[in-house]
This record gives sequence, structure tokens and C-alpha cells, in this order.
Amino acid sequence: MKNRTLLILAAGMGSRFGGLKQIEPMGPNGEFLIDYSIYDAIQAGFNKVVFLIKEENYEIFKETIGSRVEPYIQVEYCFQKNDNLPGHVIVPETRVKPFGTAHAILCCKDKIHENFAIISSDDFYGKDAFKKAADFLLDNDDFCVVGYKIGETLSDKGAVKRGVCMEENGYLTKVIESKVEKQGDHVVCEPLNGSESFNVELDHPVSMILFGLTPKVFSAIEEQMIEYFNGDIDLETAEFLMPDVLDKMIERHQANIKVLETSSKWFGVTYREDLENVKNILSKMIDNGEYPNNLWQKIKK
Repeated sequence: MKNRTLLILAAGMGSRFGGLKQIEPMGPNGEFLIDYSIYDAIQAGFNKVVFLIKEENYEIFKETIGSRVEPYIQVEYCFQKNDNLPGHVIVPETRVKPFGTAHAILCCKDKIHENFAIISSDDFYGKDAFKKAADFLLDNDDFCVVGYKIGETLSDKGAVKRGVCMEENGYLTKVIESKVEKQGDHVVCEPLNGSESFNVELDHPVSMILFGLTPKVFSAIEEQMIEYFNGDIDLETAEFLMPDVLDKMIERHQANIKVLETSSKWFGVTYREDLENVKNILSKMIDNGEYPNNLWQKIKK
């Protein structure tokens, strides 16, 4: 069987949430959102998981989620550190945030030698999304992105940031990072780069960072990271982001990125106030038989 890895990005600070939300119990037996992602990934055919975390969180990750899933899937850990930045970069002592998702993925280069998918640890992606990504990665050398319907990813608390996918003939042409908000029967998107706002339909695809990639992405990230840090950036706030890397790979004809539709519903945790809603959704899924009450008790090895 062809190996496929799930890379979970879990090095964020969780500052808006007020703590290490990746290991906040949300299921009936103390399960985290990460548990449900790994459970779905195993069922879909992934056979290794790599956690990208802060080094100081290693012990608590290993003692909690790591110890739970190690009987069912190969587990590796990587740390998002600045020792792989271009030599001329001097990181300000006052900077506490990591340097973004593209840098995070590069930190895992030595642990991943097969096709892989990336997700955020803060989000729930759903069974169908993992199955679509796993099946694609089994038989393709191209990249993919799972596109969720934008109308089903919005918040009733106001505008949110989303990666709006622009596509042609089923392939991604660009991801436009935007502030989005529903207005009537459509969604208004205001690009974060200051360009002109635009409208999309409620079923328009957005990226929630579930990308399927191959190891060739690492050399592209390395190449672009040198360009990025040679540019005019503020080292206090700069973030080297994966959607920007993929956009440039598309422009340079270095990658074809298939947009995969999914029937899965996405939801996530940004603020502590989101916890109750997420717990209620998971509880309903368990009641409907979509997941066992004790997640790891009945998994097929």
C-alpha cells in the first residue's frame, strides 16, 4: 500500500482562544478535535501522522494525543524553529509567533518522504474530505485542495478570513485571502491585499488549509523562502504562508492543483465561546452514529 502522511499544523499560540486549544477536550471521553481528524484520516487510508508543534509543548502532546493514537498509526513530531531560515535573517527577540504555514511545512522536510495532506489542528474537516484527499494522493503526482462551500464556513459573529479559491476547469488558479461576510444570497469578499472587493455565491469553494501535496513542494518552499526574506518585510510581523507559495508555483507552472469538492461540513474553534457549539455538533454526530462514543475503543487497526 502506498504511504500517505497527515501533517497536522499545531504550533500556533492560541492567543485569541486563551490557551492551548489543540488539547482542549471536546468529545465525551476527553477527545480533542485532532482526535477526530486522525480517526477519519486512518479510516481514509493515511498511515502516518506528523505533528508540527512548539518544542516546549512536546511532552504534553506526547502524553495526551500521541499516546492515544500511537497504537493505530505511525507518529512523528517536528518542531517549528528558526534554525532553517536564510542565514542573513536576524529574528527580533520580541517576536513570539512562528513564521507562518509555509515555514512550518518546511520544518517537517526530514520526516516526510511521501505524498501528504496538511490540516490545522484547530479545525474539524470531516470523513468525506479526508477520503477525497487520500484517494487523490494515492494515484496522483499533482497537488490538490479540498474546497468547502463558503456559505457553510461563515460565522454568525461577523466577518471572518477565508482563502477564496479561484479555479479554471477544476484546477486552482489562485487563492485570494479575504475578509468575507454573507450579505443576502451571496458573500462579499474583501481581499486582504487591498485589491477591489468581489462577490461569490454561497457554494463557491474556499480553502480551509486541507491541501494534498507531494515532496517536491519542499524545494519550492526553500526557493521562495529566500526570495521572501530578501524582500521588504517586517520581521516583527511577517508570515511566510502556504497559499502564497502555491500561488507562485501555479504562476511558474511548477504545480497543478486540483480542487476537490466535498460533502463534509467544516467547523473550528477560534474563540473560547466557540467551544460549546463544537461540543454540541460532535454530540449530535455521535448520536447519529457517525462516530462512536469512545472514539478510539472501536477503531480498526
